[in-house]
Formats: sequence, C-alpha cells, structure tokens
Amino acid sequence: MTVGDHDDDKTRTHVTLTSGTMVSHYRIIEKIGAGGMGEVYLAEDTELNRKVALKFIPSYLYQDADCRARFKREAQAAAKLNHPNIVTIYEVSEFNGRPFFAMENVEGQTIRDFSKGKELPLSRMIELAIQVCEGLAKAHSTGIVHRDIKPSNILIDQDGRAKIVDFGLASVMGSDQLTKTGSTLGTIGYMSPEQVRGEKVDGRSDLFSLGVLIYELVSGAPPFVSENEAGALYAILNLSPEPLSRYRANMPAGLQRIVARLLAKGPDRRYQNATEVISDLAALRAGQPPVGLDQTPAPSVAVLPFANLSADPEQEYFCDGMAEEIITALTQIEDLRVIARTSAFAFKGKNEDIRDIGRKLGVTVLLEGSVRKAGSRLRITAQLINVDDGSHLWSERFDRELEDIFAVQEEIAQAIVEKMKLKLARKPDESLIRKRTENLEAYSLFLKGRYYWHQLTSKGWRLSLDCFRQAIAIDPEYAMPYTWIAIWYQSQAFWADISPNEAYTRSTEAMEKALRLDPNIAELYNVRAVWRFAYEWNWEAAELDFEKALELGATTALSHTNFSTFLVTRRRFDEATRHMEIARKLDPFSSLICTWAALPPLNAGDYDRAIDLLDAAVKLDPTSWQPYFNLGMAYMGLAKADHAIAVLQKSFEYSGGASIVLMALSICYYQAGMMDKADEYLDLLHERAEHVHIAPMFFAWIAIARGDVDRGISWIEKAKLEHDPWICYADLPVTVLKSQDPRINAIRRSIGLPVTGTEHE
Repeated sequence: MTVGDHDDDKTRTHVTLTSGTMVSHYRIIEKIGAGGMGEVYLAEDTELNRKVALKFIPSYLYQDADCRARFKREAQAAAKLNHPNIVTIYEVSEFNGRPFFAMENVEGQTIRDFSKGKELPLSRMIELAIQVCEGLAKAHSTGIVHRDIKPSNILIDQDGRAKIVDFGLASVMGSDQLTKTGSTLGTIGYMSPEQVRGEKVDGRSDLFSLGVLIYELVSGAPPFVSENEAGALYAILNLSPEPLSRYRANMPAGLQRIVARLLAKGPDRRYQNATEVISDLAALRAGQPPVGLDQTPAPSVAVLPFANLSADPEQEYFCDGMAEEIITALTQIEDLRVIARTSAFAFKGKNEDIRDIGRKLGVTVLLEGSVRKAGSRLRITAQLINVDDGSHLWSERFDRELEDIFAVQEEIAQAIVEKMKLKLARKPDESLIRKRTENLEAYSLFLKGRYYWHQLTSKGWRLSLDCFRQAIAIDPEYAMPYTWIAIWYQSQAFWADISPNEAYTRSTEAMEKALRLDPNIAELYNVRAVWRFAYEWNWEAAELDFEKALELGATTALSHTNFSTFLVTRRRFDEATRHMEIARKLDPFSSLICTWAALPPLNAGDYDRAIDLLDAAVKLDPTSWQPYFNLGMAYMGLAKADHAIAVLQKSFEYSGGASIVLMALSICYYQAGMMDKADEYLDLLHERAEHVHIAPMFFAWIAIARGDVDRGISWIEKAKLEHDPWICYADLPVTVLKSQDPRINAIRRSIGLPVTGTEHE
C-alpha cells in the first residue's frame, strides 16, 4: 500500500511500533507511510497468513472519547463496503487505546506517481476516473462520504485498477470545519466550496474533488493553485480554472464540459450523483457525446449500399465502394453515430420500407442511392431521408465523368453535414473525402480488393490481396492498398496458418509505407495498435494508437472492437464491455461484432452471459464459424463437453477445418473421455504443422487440458519465443481449463500481462 503526502506529516504520535511488534494477531513488518490522518504499517495477519495494512488514527482524534466512539461506529459501517474500486477494510480495533484499521494491502502506487513523468492516454485517464466514480457511487449509496478525494488517496494496483483508500476514514473523523491538512478533514486544493465554508457536505462534495483530480491528471497540475493557503481557498470559492485544452492538444470538448460541471461552485449545479458522471464519462470514453450534458438525441445516420443500375453486374464492387467511402468520411465526425458497413449492407437487395430499416438500425436519417456506370460516364443519385416520417431532407442527381467521383462523394457527405446541422472540427476548406490517388484504375482496384475482402472467404481474401498489389503496382504512392495489405496479414496471423513472424514483417512493411504516405488513416493506427500489443507487447504504445484511431474515426465499430480485445488482455473487462456495447450500437447486425462482444465475459469466466451473446450472434449469421467456436469455449468452461463438441463440430464445418477449431475439439473430446477422437484431432494438428505454421499456444492448451502442465509450459515458452499473438490470451487455461500452475503467471508477467489473481506462487 502506498500513501502520499508524506511531506505533510505535521502530526507525530507517541505510539512506537517496530518490526516484529504484535498488534492483536498482526505482526508489524515495517512503516510504509505517515501523514496528517495517521500512520500506516505493513503487517502480517498471522491467522489468515496474508499481508495487510494497519492504519492508526492520529492522537488528536483518538484522545477524545466521543470521537473514538464515533470512529468505531462509522468505520464499521465503512467496513461493510465491498467493491473492487475501494480498498477493503477487514477490521476496526484498538491497540493500547488507539483505534486502527486493518485493511487490504495494495501493491501499487498512488495515481499521482502512476501518471508522473508520462503522458497517459486520455482514454486511460477517463477509465481511471470511471473506476473512482464507481467506488464513490457504491459508498454514496450507503450514506458514506469520503471528503478527502485526492491523488494520494487513489491507488493503482498491479492490474492497473484504481482503488480508493481511506473510505470511511474521512467521513468519520474530525469536524466539518475548515482546517488545513494535518489538523482536521480536508486537503487544500481538493476541497469543495462547501467544505471551505465549513458547511454540511454530501456526495456532491466528493464529485467536486473528483473534478479536481481529473483536471490534475490531464493538465499535470491542480486547477486551484496559489502561493499561499488563503489564495488557494479564494480560488476554490471564486475562480474558474484554465481550460484543459491549454494543457493538452486534441482535448475532447465533452471532457472539458464534464470537468466544468464537476467543478461548479454550487452543489445544485454539479452532477447530482456519481452514476450520472459514470454515464457521461463512459460515453466519452467510447467515442460518443456525453448524453448527460445534452438531452437532445445524438444525430445518427446509416449509408445503405448504392444500387447497381449498370448493365454490368461486375460493377457491384464500385457501388459498394461508393457507399463505404462515404461511411468512412462520416466516421470522422465526432458527434455523429455512423452505422457500420456490415449492418448497413445487411439490407442489400431487400425490399423493405425505408423507415423500417431506419428504425431497425436505430438512426435518425438514412442515405440511399444508385450508380449507373457506362465507360467513364457516371450517373449517381442520392437521397437523404428522415426516418421519422420518410420525408426527403435532400436529394440530388449527378451526371459526371469517372474522374469526378471524389467530388461527388464530397458533395454528398457535405450535404449530410449541412442538412443534419453537424459541426465539423476542421478547417472550412478541408474535405471530408480525401483524394488519396489520382489514378482511377488504382482506385477501382482498391475498391474491388476491399469488396472481395468483405466476402470473408479464402477465395475472397486471395483475390483481395491480388487487387491491393495490383493497385500499388499502378500507383506506388497510394496509401490505402498498403493499409489493407497490413490488415490482410494481421488477420491471417490470427485466423490462418501464416507464422506471426512472416505476417508481422509484411504487415509492418506495409504499415510503415502507408504512414509515410498518409499519417491520417484511422485503420492504420488500428492495425498497428493490434500488432503492438499482440506481437510486440508494447502495451502503452498500443493504447496510444487505439486512441489515435478513435480520434481519426470516432464512430468506427472495428476500432472499438479491437480496443475491447486489447482491454480483455489487460483484464480491464468493464472497459472492454463498454467499447463492445458501442461497437454493437454502431454495427447491430454484425454476427462477428456480437461474437467479439462475448470475449469480455468469456475471459472473465461469466459463461452464461457469453452464451447469451453468442446465441444472438448465431441468429444473425447461422453459417459463421466464430460464434460456434466461442460457444465451445464457454461450454468447456461450464464442463459441458457434449454441448461444446456439438457446436465445435459446426465451427469445424463452417470454417473449413480451421486449426484453432482442431485444437478445441481435441480438448473437448478429452474432457468427454473420448481419447480416440481427442488423439485423432491432435494428430491432424501435428500433421498440418509439418506443412504450415500452427500457433504453439494451441498445443500448449491441449497439453494443459490433458494434465501435462510441464509440456504445456514448454509450448507457452515456445509461443513467447515466436511472439505467437495467442499468448496474449493465456487466460484461457485458467478460465476454461482451470489450470492453477503459477508458472503461467510468471510468463504473463514477463511480457507485461496482468496476472489472473487465481494462481498462487
């Protein structure tokens, strides 16, 4: 447990505790902190064989009998708080007449030390603020107010989780009157105005202090600073802090507004409870506007696939590409929810009422259109439709040459912006549609490659790579084909039988080339972020890249999905779930998005929730293999081998025998006691490994399932050596196979992964 504000230790007590001193059944190890609110010791609980932190309250409080009685009564109430973002109080007792807490020992550092000397991603800051808020919400719901929220009272544990310390201590000690740190309650610079005035406080006072904390995290300094105490108190009561945008570039307007509301001088003008703050921070963190600041429904749009009116059915790729380019352009608008391609295209070829489509997609407006292409001549029509009443907000017909395609796309995108009264955070002369090549043949090949990619078949992937390479051969300065080649190799490293080393090398070459040509492509940062965490294990750099991807494409479902996958590997399951909720809203009819939404509960061991999501994914696409595969994982976790085998056989069929499914089937049949079948699939995997690359983690999981943990560990070491991206999901042996070997945690630590907390060393 780390305690800050050591320099503020103006109170020295007469109790002297040294190493080995017994305090009840606790053996003192060492003193680890001191301050105006007491002294903290690391101790061993000799009855439960665990380390704890003992905090003794200062003498000026315990010498008063009424204060001691109140301390014990209210501290016992605080001890009932059980929340992952609150340091747990185990016991309230006395030693030589001096009250103390026995509480959870957190191995970590204060939030100030955690953020010192480095620029944390805004997304990480916001998530930490959400976690503090969740702890506050729990305490406030029981009538407990902290009254001293500040950096030294927020600890970050080894898993990166924020924990509030001294909950209950501040609310039960001292008077409500204004005094400096070290005499009674409160810390100058973090007090609310009502604390400064000595008035009665409630949970809204903690929210003001939270606003100070967030401000300091972003700017590096508290909002109310002065050369002396009187000046700081005056600032709290009368002055507004500098805008956060002065301290950090690309500051989201939503975060500035949230902090401003938290720092409102009057409690009635602040958020009224922590739940409201969580809602707005979560929306902002997931790339959506904070709804609590504005009750007007957020604008939303779906771009339907343009109908192909050309005589040549092969022009389908061009029509789809036209719509997809507009979708990509609109995702740059921060406050606009743009339905992803998969869901918007789910209605292709279906004769449904436009208003019904809009309601199913949950949007306010729809764009539909058509393309007739004859040689170099184009006729494009587009209509923007109000979903509520089906009225046309705008319509236009464009008779143009093929070389005008970018100008037409820009006119359509700008018409949407104008008619929906959207505000653009860009220069007036800056286009939404970026003309990334002058060569129309290269552009057409890129659109065709992306069209084949979305077919999600082996043939489609092969054709897509050919098209991307042809586009580059024609225009070597065209960034988009390089970007999609990087995406191509990355996907094959996970789902096909290409070695991660080969895929990483080729993907990286393509990424670096694309970044030199155009550093403002959201997909580039998305794909680089995945490599940085899955292959390089550079966790902080990966998070910064995800943040950049969301900045360039705030409403891109895939960015939220991949970020969620990253957060799963960090065991930040609540954050991962929030991003998947946003992704599902952006892409509600995508079976794959729904499948990936099951990863947070699946990896957290909440198999029933995972199964509900995966059943929904199967309904969206009964022939997609990934939902069945993950259902198999969930049923294995529930020890339902028969159920797992049934769904994995479907996954095997629809995937064409993917290697990862062979692995899962071998495990399932072993768990079912069917050794011949288990060996059959294992032999198939070994035979395949003679010709193509098979992820070492697949063999590791099979070995662990069979109880041969030593062999499994050897395979995991091989996976580490080869930078197998599946090693980032080494939680699987714990959650599904119930492995308890501490060596798994040792390997996880060695590459910067958080430990599971279920293994004992």
